Amino acid sequence: MLGSPEAQRIRPLATLDSPAQESESDMSAIAVATPSASAPHAPVQNDPAWLSLKNAAIELQGLQAQDGSVPENSRERAAALVEPIVAGVEALSPRFPHDAEYLRLLAADFRAWSAGGFGVPDFLDSLVAFQPQLERADGRQHLVVFPMYTQNGSRNRFVEAVLVEVVWPDFIAELEAGEYSNRLFVPIRFLDFTPGYATNSAVLFPETVAMREVPTFTWGAIFADREAARFRRVLDAAARITNLDLPDEAAELIADQGLAQETFVMWDLIHDRTHMRGDLPFDPFMIKQRMPFFLYSLEELRCDLTAFRECVRIERDGAADPAARKHAKLVQYAVVFDRIFRFAITGGRVRNYDGLGGQLLFAWMHQHRVLNWTDTKLTIDWAEVPDVVSALGDAIDELYWRSIDRPKVAHWLAAYELVSGTVTPHPASVWAKGPDALPLTGTARELTDQVLDDEFPLSMFYEALEKKMRTVIESTAGITGETALPPAAA
Repeated sequence: MLGSPEAQRIRPLATLDSPAQESESDMSAIAVATPSASAPHAPVQNDPAWLSLKNAAIELQGLQAQDGSVPENSRERAAALVEPIVAGVEALSPRFPHDAEYLRLLAADFRAWSAGGFGVPDFLDSLVAFQPQLERADGRQHLVVFPMYTQNGSRNRFVEAVLVEVVWPDFIAELEAGEYSNRLFVPIRFLDFTPGYATNSAVLFPETVAMREVPTFTWGAIFADREAARFRRVLDAAARITNLDLPDEAAELIADQGLAQETFVMWDLIHDRTHMRGDLPFDPFMIKQRMPFFLYSLEELRCDLTAFRECVRIERDGAADPAARKHAKLVQYAVVFDRIFRFAITGGRVRNYDGLGGQLLFAWMHQHRVLNWTDTKLTIDWAEVPDVVSALGDAIDELYWRSIDRPKVAHWLAAYELVSGTVTPHPASVWAKGPDALPLTGTARELTDQVLDDEFPLSMFYEALEKKMRTVIESTAGITGETALPPAAA
């Protein structure tokens, strides 16, 4: 997740419509309003200075082009809206003494953008000054305001404003200080946000910000509350639909948002660092490399299964911290359930690499007979799950290790063999016919073009499950840890 794609996690973006513009009466009201003073004793998300800043940012979004600039006929209005944004940043600054220099430069960047005529924004100076990874403390809050797109959310580089709080429990701090160092990793939760985050976006990455040049990125933040909340909602529904009897510990994850949130922090901590570790036959994160989408499936699944295996080890270590051991067991449930119930049926079927990873894990468990779908009831042999799931991780590791000595195309063919040996390809697949059917002496593009958009279609089980889960999956857009679970059906 971090290091580059989670500091660039390799996920497709959904295109969303721009927020509707305010009415003329609303716009003029904001134009003449005096920026609100801060109310330091109120929760920051209720502070009038924040609400004024947020409202101005939302209206400004309606004036911006996709690249963040403002057309000439809207610049006067945009200049009026920058005033309450800057005033809000300055009024709220005493709440964030740890971010004082960043907030000072943020106000300066907004003023410079306005004075320069609202061209493509450049917030490099304030972005470089924002360093939330330097002092990770549980409950520490940050005000983040940048022109940026939101991954898996909005493609537009609009001004987004978001209030966040760091989630850094003691057992995570101890893990990160020991074997699982990850200096870039910042787990957070939402306090409030503008429309770019009323989406499926669950990350805050510096590379999404509009800037004149690309610096070395030193942090990446993940919204553990959103990950946990959507997991709880999806698992709650999927267990009922499939008649799955949940272990007591897994049921506790559904009941307790805080517990689920900390579980996802532990999962993310280990997943993120894995992108840069292990026997890698390619550059970490596969940045800007053309390759079949199932390679991305294996890389993301490799990182998740590494987290799974490490958590099996921690859970079985009698000398480990009790809180770490408890959460390590929960991470195992989270990896399995999130992968097979949410990843597999979320998003479209065009090169859905995370979806394929979920399909692969489900099919692997089913074919190794630790997961069974019999008499319309899903059962899982939890005593056997650690070894079976770990074996899939071992198989991917073996593929990677062997491919250090392979040419690229040979690695691709071996990866396809691994996936297609468990998940059935589309009957029309050219790749499924074997190497003789492929243009092996052609370019990388010619080879990847032979991969169908839905090379590995959903099984009949998943087709039926997706129909029943579709509205549940859709309902998780914009979810936070404060969103209540829907009541169980009578």
